[in-house]
Amino acid sequence: MSPSLEIQVIAVVVAVACALPGTFLVLQRMSMMSDAISHAILPGIVVAFFFTGTLSSPWLILGAAMAGVLTVALVEVLRKTGLLKEDAAIGIVFPALFSVGVILIARYAGDVHLDIDAVLLGELAFAPFDRMVIGGIDIGPRSLIIMLCVLLLNLIFILVFFKELKLTTFDRALAGALGFAPALLHYILMGIVSVTAVGAFDAVGSILVVALMVAPPASAYMLTDKLKNMIWLSVIIGILSAISGYWMARVLDASIAGSMASMSGLFFVVIVFLAPGRGIWWTYRLKTLQKLRFSTEMLTIHLLNHEGLPEASTECRIDHLEDHLRWEHVFAQRAVRSAMQKEYVVLEHDVLLLTSKGRLFAQQSQLDL
Repeated sequence: MSPSLEIQVIAVVVAVACALPGTFLVLQRMSMMSDAISHAILPGIVVAFFFTGTLSSPWLILGAAMAGVLTVALVEVLRKTGLLKEDAAIGIVFPALFSVGVILIARYAGDVHLDIDAVLLGELAFAPFDRMVIGGIDIGPRSLIIMLCVLLLNLIFILVFFKELKLTTFDRALAGALGFAPALLHYILMGIVSVTAVGAFDAVGSILVVALMVAPPASAYMLTDKLKNMIWLSVIIGILSAISGYWMARVLDASIAGSMASMSGLFFVVIVFLAPGRGIWWTYRLKTLQKLRFSTEMLTIHLLNHEGLPEASTECRIDHLEDHLRWEHVFAQRAVRSAMQKEYVVLEHDVLLLTSKGRLFAQQSQLDL
């Protein structure tokens, strides 16, 4: 494969690997935990590096996973004191652990590739040139092989524990009552998040890990109420973010990881506005239609109450509606136009008259009220 294609494949695998556990983080309202873990695992990586002396050792993943679990444990300890809420506990724990990692890097590992810029940003452009060679055979980019293993681990975990994860996510108390050990499952999930983060650390950096772990699942959450559909949509949006972000970076000559994170955010913004039934535009449209329907009901009831009375020629004039019903001129015009389009009223000599259809609608509206 060409380096360009390998970069896109690596990004796609990272996106899918992040979307799988990210879905459950979003549903459990723990999205910021991904940010906390992706930063707090730094001291675990550094300590493991000190023992192994290489960035390619699998012990780095174990060290990161342990640091991730430590982060969760410390957050839980602070939360259970009752003195702090979870967001405040996260805000205390992960900066402290991340700072320890930064200090260790600056003091003892400043002359190796394990530097702060690489940790935060990563560089996908260099990933194809770091090859994994076994027995003299080049089997592909190291990042791709590592992330394929992480993806397989995540997939197996979700397939095996899908029912337990689903129950724990939506009803933690019931899961505990049924003996599913939700706390243990929670720590395993956080360990999976830690492993995913460190697997993608060197290739894409912390920022893109957080973006791909939160934005695609959050976008999918706006589109469906079914867990399985949400997982699939998270994966699809993550893939689209990775591929479109790469080509955006090519066109703009910008950071690949930054462009991918930007595209994931752009997809989220578009979906927030246009998501059927939930998006801002749909919500605004629904409220507008409800308001217009209510105004149509009020208009037809008003005309029905004055129908046949001597003052009908005055009370049923459009300009009088603005004073009697306290409607603005533009809104009154819209309400009348809507009623006329539905054939509820007709206009004769500047006076609104109910049709037989409008009369039935007004009578039914009165009963409903």
